[in-house]
Amino acid sequence: MKARDVMASPVITAEENATVQDVAKTMVARRISAVPIVDKTGKLVGIVTEADLMHRIETETERRYSWWLHMLSGDGAMAADYAKSHARKIVDVMTREVKIAEPETPLAEIAELFETNGIKRVPIVDQAGDLVGIVSRANIIQAVASARPKLEIALSDATIRRKLMEELKKQPWAHSHKINVIVTRGIVDLWGTVESEQARKGINAVAINVPGVDVVNDHLIHEPVFVY
Repeated sequence: MKARDVMASPVITAEENATVQDVAKTMVARRISAVPIVDKTGKLVGIVTEADLMHRIETETERRYSWWLHMLSGDGAMAADYAKSHARKIVDVMTREVKIAEPETPLAEIAELFETNGIKRVPIVDQAGDLVGIVSRANIIQAVASARPKLEIALSDATIRRKLMEELKKQPWAHSHKINVIVTRGIVDLWGTVESEQARKGINAVAINVPGVDVVNDHLIHEPVFVY
């Protein structure tokens, strides 16, 4: 699946001249946790999330520095935090360096962006630079929940067995030479030995995902461990 298949669109945005309170009201009213910020032409210039509004003077939650933290952080960090917690315009609070993706970006790449950057959402921008959607972690979970089995043409048991063995051979941890597969009317019986419970689970996962497989019966046993 790709970003275009799960993204929320149209996107609720705010202009860069909006106030912090305006954006906070939008987040509450629309029940959203982030608002992309756009310029007058609709181009993305930043994003504001709940985290950006956690330390604010209005709620008396601005960061308070002890003397030792002051020593570690320095004047620059303290000044930046003060400016962010007291700013009136959203442009002074928003995150400017935004990770983005295109509509054709595979979800696997977006999931990687989430993990490597510690973020929860990615704005989707087309080739013209226009904001066309946004993908959040929740959208990916929704895709998992909405998944449907792929329709497959009925395959013969011999074909299923061949495909399964081919997939097992691709996995070095499976040690496919120790595994035997019997397929009867789409029901797979796994026989042989495995070196670990993780390998067992992995082999079962390979089997159930082969097209045409309806049921997997696991007869695998652990290899005995010899202590010398």
